[in-house]
Order: sequence, then C-alpha cells, then structure tokens
Amino acid sequence: MLKPAKSLPIATLILVLGGLIAKAAMSSAQASSAVPTITKATQANPLQDTLVIPGERVGTVTRSTTRQDLVKQFGKARLSDQSVHIGEGSTQPGTRVDLDQERSFTVIWSDNTRTKPVEVRNLGSAWQTPQGIRVGTPLNQLQQKLGTFQFFGFAWDYGGTVALEGTKLAQYQKTLVLRLATAPNAPQRAPNDYHAVIGDRKFSSTNPRLKSLGVKVGEMIVRLTPTQR
Repeated sequence: MLKPAKSLPIATLILVLGGLIAKAAMSSAQASSAVPTITKATQANPLQDTLVIPGERVGTVTRSTTRQDLVKQFGKARLSDQSVHIGEGSTQPGTRVDLDQERSFTVIWSDNTRTKPVEVRNLGSAWQTPQGIRVGTPLNQLQQKLGTFQFFGFAWDYGGTVALEGTKLAQYQKTLVLRLATAPNAPQRAPNDYHAVIGDRKFSSTNPRLKSLGVKVGEMIVRLTPTQR
C-alpha cells in the first residue's frame, strides 16, 4: 500500500514561495530595463540618441512631439517644412530635420498644424532598432534577425516591402516598415535575376535570384501611431 505523501512544513513553504516571488520580481525588473528609454542626457543632446523603438519613438521624437518641440531640440535652421510623397500619388505634411547624411529624418504629420506626428521616414543609416536593423542592413543579416521572410517584388510604389507577419519581429508589423532595395546597377548587371523578382507579388528571402542583386534595407519607416490595417 502507498504511504500518503508528507506535507511540507509551513515555514518551508513560506521560504519557497518567497524565493519564487523575489525571482519573478527580479526578472520583471530586468525585462523593464531592457527597453531603452529617453534619459535626461539624451534630452539635453538629442543628437546622441539614434535608437528607434517602433510605435514609441525615433530618438527623442515621440507621438506627442510637435514642430515647436523639434525647433527646441534641433534648432530652427535645421528644419524645413515640405509636402511628402507617401505612395500612390498621395502626399502629407512633413518636416525635414537636416542633420548629417546619416542622422537626418523626416516627420510626417497628421495635418498642417504639425502638432501630431504619424510616422518618421527618410531615416539616415545611423538610426537603428534594438535588434540592429537600419538602412543599409544587408539581406543576409536581416534574415538572421527575422528568420526566413517574404517581401513584395521590386519596381513599384511598395516594392521591396518586407512582410513582418510570422517573423521574429511580428510585434512590429503595424509600427515598422522595412523596404528592401537592390544595388543601383542590378537591373543592368543581372537583368534576368532582377526581372524575376519584380512586381506586386511576394517572394521568399531565400530566393536564389537575390544573390546577384546586392539586396539590403533601402528604407525604414517608423509609425508612432500604429496602423489599423
């Protein structure tokens, strides 16, 4: 006959539970600290902060930033208002922040009051996500960070757009747009491979035709207000 299992003393149970709670609290604190935030140092010198958190911020630019805030952060002389082409013949009010070539960017606003930013685009290569994705990231490195993914063919308004669904960064699918680009001379250097991966249809990142095209991240758009699509 099986003997009934002995119950642990209450004191032992309390110690075990206390240890588990402490461990959970530590893990939570570590997870919170893993997400970089805007510090006083970067607020004092916004040029030092080139971190992109999709849906949250691009450096010191957040969804509550206004054009007047940009003046305070970067100086009036570095700003220029413009109408920005966003695809399919549409334009939206924008403000270009002219820093050096690697750090410049454009804020797209919801309307002409320029008080509610929708997204940031035309980012220089200094801007990168916590995973190290930036304009200029080669295809093989991007695939290491995302896993195998699909993208839309080249040579149209949304050409090269990466489908983040099902990748390691699926949580960014409504807040981050990555568009691949080929080397400028790819159509002349490898015309057969190039024309095999163009048009409004999806291709795999493992497609062998891509090897000769010098593919890399050519554009990164960060949405501060997630799309409803």
